[in-house]
Amino acid sequence: MAAFAVTTSPLVRRYTREEFWTLANPPGGGHDELIAGVLYIVPPPDWPHTTAGSRLNRLFSSYLVTHPELGELFVPRAAIWTAADTYLEPALMFVSAERLKQMDPGRLTTADLVVEALSPSTAVYDRTTKADTCAALGVGELWFVDTVKQTIEQWVLGAEAWERTPMYASGEVLSAICLPGLTCEGRAIFA
Repeated sequence: MAAFAVTTSPLVRRYTREEFWTLANPPGGGHDELIAGVLYIVPPPDWPHTTAGSRLNRLFSSYLVTHPELGELFVPRAAIWTAADTYLEPALMFVSAERLKQMDPGRLTTADLVVEALSPSTAVYDRTTKADTCAALGVGELWFVDTVKQTIEQWVLGAEAWERTPMYASGEVLSAICLPGLTCEGRAIFA
């Protein structure tokens, strides 16, 4: 009897973007994401996630009011998607004016900065599959806001992989790479 090769790859159905758009929303308020044709069901955010997202939205919006020429802030339900088989909905993303000029109107294919508020149910997915996809799409900076540990991780895309900075605790100040002068103190997000 022949031995079977061990694999961790599940048998999954691959979806095209057109098929993906015909799917009903998952029950309970979450949303679906598509990565290389594979469907991922993302549960709805919990209260700490929602609150952190709201505070980050305020922080970025205040900064961009004084620097409107830099680009646009996109909030939940805005998506990065490719023509074939990838569709992501980050918690928050910034796209520079330069990048917006290079994209087709109404279709975001990348971002300069993506922020993900981690939940215990999504942390592994966000730090692995979603982070790898963001890198492949050319996202330059990625923040992970951990509402349980009250930390922020900042990853910057290097020549070959994500370069990770030390975690920022609640009382520490993180400086954005792609938005000069934008700082984020964890205490303001987690208070």
